[in-house]
Amino acid sequence: MNRKTYETDIHVTHSAELSINTKDVVLDHLLNSLFFYMGLPVEITAESDLRHHLWEDCGIAIGEFLARQTDRGQIARFGHVIVPMDEALVLVALDCSRSHVSLDLDIRETENGFEVGLFREFVNGFSRAFDACIHIRQLAGINAHHIIEAAFKGLGKALLQALSAVESVQSTKGIL
Repeated sequence: MNRKTYETDIHVTHSAELSINTKDVVLDHLLNSLFFYMGLPVEITAESDLRHHLWEDCGIAIGEFLARQTDRGQIARFGHVIVPMDEALVLVALDCSRSHVSLDLDIRETENGFEVGLFREFVNGFSRAFDACIHIRQLAGINAHHIIEAAFKGLGKALLQALSAVESVQSTKGIL
């Protein structure tokens, strides 16, 4: 899966082992957590002009990558998890049927590179490209690194759950 714009050039492919190189050490760290907890080894490389474009377009590219390989008629559809990380406690719940994002974060202790605005752009891009309704709630915590990393880990675990195979369409309508 490739996403090339005037602002970014992103490649996402299946791999024998997890390899992330976006040239943003914070995003690399968080994407490693996401895919580790999904249990999905991928290789991601990226070039960009601005961090804002990088985070948003990585969300879009990853959403498109997962959408192309997902048979929505044969997935569990819903996933949820609560992740503790030091003082932080973050709930992530998702529905793989339609795009919507609800973030409830109150980060009071910043850390260089861990920015709520960038995180929001990533999640919004992913949600639009993958058609996922994503709710992320900070239940406790103050540290930006701990809260945002717990959210990425939670997103990975919730996606692992939601993308697990089932035998019938998980909708009373008969279609997602």
